[in-house]
Amino acid sequence: MSKTDSQSPKTDVYARVTDQILKDLERGVRPWMKPWTVANAEGRISRPLRHNGTPYRGMNVLLLWGQAIDRGFQSPQWMTYKQAQALGGQVRKGETGSLVVYADRVTKTDVDVDGQEVEREIAFMKGYTVFNAEQIDGLQALQAPSPASPLELIQTAEEFFARTGAVVHHRGNRAFYASLQDFVQLPAPEAFRDAVSYAAIKAHEFIHWTGHPSRNARAFGKRFGDQAYAFEELVAELGAAFLCADLGITPEVREDHASYLQSWLQVLEGDKRAIFSAAAQAQKAVDYLLALQGENQGNDLHISISQE
Repeated sequence: MSKTDSQSPKTDVYARVTDQILKDLERGVRPWMKPWTVANAEGRISRPLRHNGTPYRGMNVLLLWGQAIDRGFQSPQWMTYKQAQALGGQVRKGETGSLVVYADRVTKTDVDVDGQEVEREIAFMKGYTVFNAEQIDGLQALQAPSPASPLELIQTAEEFFARTGAVVHHRGNRAFYASLQDFVQLPAPEAFRDAVSYAAIKAHEFIHWTGHPSRNARAFGKRFGDQAYAFEELVAELGAAFLCADLGITPEVREDHASYLQSWLQVLEGDKRAIFSAAAQAQKAVDYLLALQGENQGNDLHISISQE
């Protein structure tokens, strides 16, 4: 861990990450879509993995996906300098690490105006440095996700969606989530160009489904005002990308790509913490869907609940 990463103020971490996301969006690139725009897309899609094979979560998925594509890394595995040494490896001289973030809460005891001790929780965030496996010599063999046939992956996705209990209607020519009536509507499957496209669009609408008041109860009006809709779409976009990675399918690039990029730029430029909030809300939505799967089915998806 570098001194700079470990001691940077929380606001600096927010700014560093948000500035990188903004640069990508201004170039017309959604960084969470990058893993499927390069040659290694033929391999099995997955989230970035820690040294022990545990998938990264939330904001760290975006950070490491972006780094992997920008720097040409094919391996999904990342680790700290010490973790590499523990595995018998050595980071090559001259290699530079990549930023990931860690968020948690600590309990602090204060004295109130009456002289009584009170405890309060304080949120904190810090950045630290990891290296891709391709930057490290001498590593022992690392466990990578095993490939599966496309047909099996689609079947797994459909079983995943069915276990949520969400109501899905097939009709019309639009895909959307109707919040008042609480159902997902999709065109008939044969209207999509392939089964992967159908499953990816369904993933996006199911993230919206989690925002219902009886579930994750997402409401962004107070914070984002007129831009609340754009922020919810960003949450759904990120959540679908995370979920598609977990299910082994490719996210869908929406036809209204340009207009959404512009609205997201406005949100992120006005609030340096917005991308962190969006990634956290997206991860929470995926976790909600995972919790509906049952213990055995959830384990089959290689998804792990952790702080990173």
